[in-house]
Amino acid sequence: MSHDHNHSHSHGAVPDKINLAFGIGIGLNLLFTVIEFGVGWWKGSLALMSDAGHNLTDVGTLVISLIGMRLAAVSVTKRYTYGYKKATILASLINAVILLVLVIFIVIEAIGRIKAPQPVPGLPVMIVAAVGIVINTVSAFLFFKDKEKDINIKGAYLHLIADAAVSLGVVVSGAVIYYTGWSLMDPLISILIVIFILASSWSLFRESLRLIIDAVPKRIDYEAVMDVFEQESELEDVHHVHIWPISSTSVAITAHLIPTSPLSQEDAQSLVCRIKHALEDLHIDHATLELEYDSDKCEGCSCE
Repeated sequence: MSHDHNHSHSHGAVPDKINLAFGIGIGLNLLFTVIEFGVGWWKGSLALMSDAGHNLTDVGTLVISLIGMRLAAVSVTKRYTYGYKKATILASLINAVILLVLVIFIVIEAIGRIKAPQPVPGLPVMIVAAVGIVINTVSAFLFFKDKEKDINIKGAYLHLIADAAVSLGVVVSGAVIYYTGWSLMDPLISILIVIFILASSWSLFRESLRLIIDAVPKRIDYEAVMDVFEQESELEDVHHVHIWPISSTSVAITAHLIPTSPLSQEDAQSLVCRIKHALEDLHIDHATLELEYDSDKCEGCSCE
């Protein structure tokens, strides 16, 4: 009996234009992050250093998205039967933890600056942040045409657009300091950036942690999944339903199906195919469905 059940779900190699878009986006944002943090440190601008930390998440997001797409194209092995797809979830969790640590550092520094304001040159802040707007906008444009084709690309696009808005806030901070000399604006803007980072990183941390322990992904409607089974008149019952993430974009399900009466092989295949197609519409792309005709046959064994 053959045991060659190596079902590859590879999505193919990442297109060259997508690789190029990610490469340019990562390169531009990494270079800008280094420059922005350096200028912020040199000029004593906490807002610039905070924004640099936030822009570093752009690099992380782009790298994670690219890794996710490339890992989806890696063939499975006898040792790694799902490939390396779940590494994307681990990377997201690590990215979220780094962000939360960064938030703590920025808040401590901002409180110190509010208690003892330090002079900050507004013009360099405005110039560097304006460059950030351009870089984030250009990087986002690279993903505009393909943002509806892949959730990783869409996530990268939305993140970059949001960061362009954050850089705009830093420009406003620099303008206020330049024209009024009110240096307190710098730590206040940095706190607003922290709130923005915290809002996005906390949800990322929580969802990544859920996915790591194989919870049902947030985008999956469990009730809608059960409705798929209930709508099949040929089914008497369904049990042992388990839904879990294979990666940040791929979801699997297993279920035991009990037909109302014995089915021919052709009818059984038709039933399973209908259910699988319906589940695909609910973003579940890996379905393993087992038909059971007599539960008593499993007496004395564990079928969980």
